[in-house]
Amino acid sequence: MRGLAIRVLLLWLLLASVGGMAAQEIVDGIVARVENDIILLSDIRALSRYQQFLDGKSETDAQILERLIDQWIVRTEANVSRFPWPSDAEIDRDLERVQKSFASRDEYEARRKQSGLSVAEIRDMVAVQLYLSNYLDSRFRPGVQIDPKTIDDFYQKSVVPRAKARGQEPPPLDTARDFIQEALVQRGINDQADQWLIESKARLHIEKFLDEAAK
Repeated sequence: MRGLAIRVLLLWLLLASVGGMAAQEIVDGIVARVENDIILLSDIRALSRYQQFLDGKSETDAQILERLIDQWIVRTEANVSRFPWPSDAEIDRDLERVQKSFASRDEYEARRKQSGLSVAEIRDMVAVQLYLSNYLDSRFRPGVQIDPKTIDDFYQKSVVPRAKARGQEPPPLDTARDFIQEALVQRGINDQADQWLIESKARLHIEKFLDEAAK
C-alpha cells in the first residue's frame, strides 16, 4: 500500500508538472520573432506592470511590443559593441530619481505593491532602461548640434509663454540656456534614434504573433 501511495503521488506530481508547463506555454506565448530571437507575452506583461508602476497606466500590448522590438535592436547593437553595463552607483542614482518622482515614499511603495513588482524587479528594469539610454546617448549625441539661435527661439516660444501661463516670471535666458540646450540635445538624440530604429526594422526579419499568443 505504501508503494502504491508513493506511485500515485509521483504520478500526480508528474501530471501537475505537465499541466504547469501547458499553463506556462499559454502565459509565455511567443508574441514576436526578431531574427533568431523571440519576445514572449510575459515580456509584455512585465513592461506593462513597470509602466503601471511609473505612470499609473500602461500602453496597449501592441504598443509595448513595438517598444520591446526597439529595445531588442538597441540592446543587440550595444552588446555587439561591448558597451559597458552601468555601475551600481549609476543604477542607484537612477533608482533614487525614480523614487523621488513620487510624492512620497508611501506612494512609491503603494504603487509598487499595486503593480506586483518586487524591489529587485524594479531595480532590474531601471538598470536595463539606463543601459539602453546610455548607449543611445553615446551613439547619437556627437551628431547633435544646437546653435545659439535655436536656443533663443526655444526660450521665446516655449519657456516664456509657459512661465506666463503659470503666472510666473520666466527665468533669465542666461540662467536657462544650459537647460534648454540639453533639452534640445535630448530631442535631437530621440529624433535620430527614432529614424535609426525605423531603418533597422526595415532590414530585420520580424514576425508578430500577438493575437495568437494572447488567446
